Amino acid sequence: MEGLKPLKGQHHVSAITANASQNYHFYTKILGLRLVKKTVNQDDTSMYHLFYADERGNPGTDLTFFEIPRAGHTYYGTNSISTTSLRVPNDAALDYWKSRFEEFGVEYEEVSRATGRATLAFKDFEGQRLELVSDEHNQGVEGGKPWDKSPVPVEHAILGLGPVYLTVEEIEKTAKVLTDVLGYRKKGTYTSEERFEVSIFETAEGGTGAEIHLVERADLPKEKPGRGSVHHVAFRVENQEELMKWVQLLKQLRIPSSGFVERYYFKSLYFREPNGILFELATDGPGFEGDEPFESLGEKLALPPYFEDRRAEIEARIKPLDTKE
Repeated sequence: MEGLKPLKGQHHVSAITANASQNYHFYTKILGLRLVKKTVNQDDTSMYHLFYADERGNPGTDLTFFEIPRAGHTYYGTNSISTTSLRVPNDAALDYWKSRFEEFGVEYEEVSRATGRATLAFKDFEGQRLELVSDEHNQGVEGGKPWDKSPVPVEHAILGLGPVYLTVEEIEKTAKVLTDVLGYRKKGTYTSEERFEVSIFETAEGGTGAEIHLVERADLPKEKPGRGSVHHVAFRVENQEELMKWVQLLKQLRIPSSGFVERYYFKSLYFREPNGILFELATDGPGFEGDEPFESLGEKLALPPYFEDRRAEIEARIKPLDTKE
């Protein structure tokens, strides 16, 4: 569509946990992220929606979780967001993180350079597939600003989301949506540790915060999601005016979508690409400080104004989660 600006990179990644308390401990006490918003899933207010990010939840730094207490085991496979990577300042930070993972008993692999950057793959307590990626030689979208009250020293801290890995049955279908619909450009390829060719797509300024790594795996079954799986990935749109242009574009292309969705902390649009992975386009603002001051982000249950009249009902249905410590 004429006048449509390129997507700006990753906005957030949303995953599933079966235990909000353990999830909070892992992502704040071990990974050192800040819980910038403790709220509920706006499509099902009986479950928590937790947002971990840099100091104030700048777009491109959010890793979020829906708590589904009865979520079953994830059976890894194709048509999935198969790894979420997190940016760290440099290669030396990976040595710090290896020591930290040893200290806390976190499952990790050795440092790899298959992508052309130093990376450190690891898993959380539910098998969530994660990776630290070094920004040592990175150029492109800037990272966030780590919270200075984090248990992780700022010089080693996570800066935001890195490349998002997609594993699909039919690569050409997803690649076509990335390039022909979303405006990504193919940057190149590399061979993964498992000896499969991975295609890199980038948008806007490029770099670790604006890449999608896409691999075809016809040898795998379709993923059966559960705790430790990723629900969707969101990409950055500058503002609501731009988002409405994307709504119109998808209509013109006859791609089924949610249309405009009000999320209060940002505005959204959802659709599935041909292999079934859920994509979201989300605005950079308004952000997380409209209902809480910077100093106490994430300490209380925050509800968008349109849910405030149901606060008593909502609080009665969810298990208290202490996030003030």
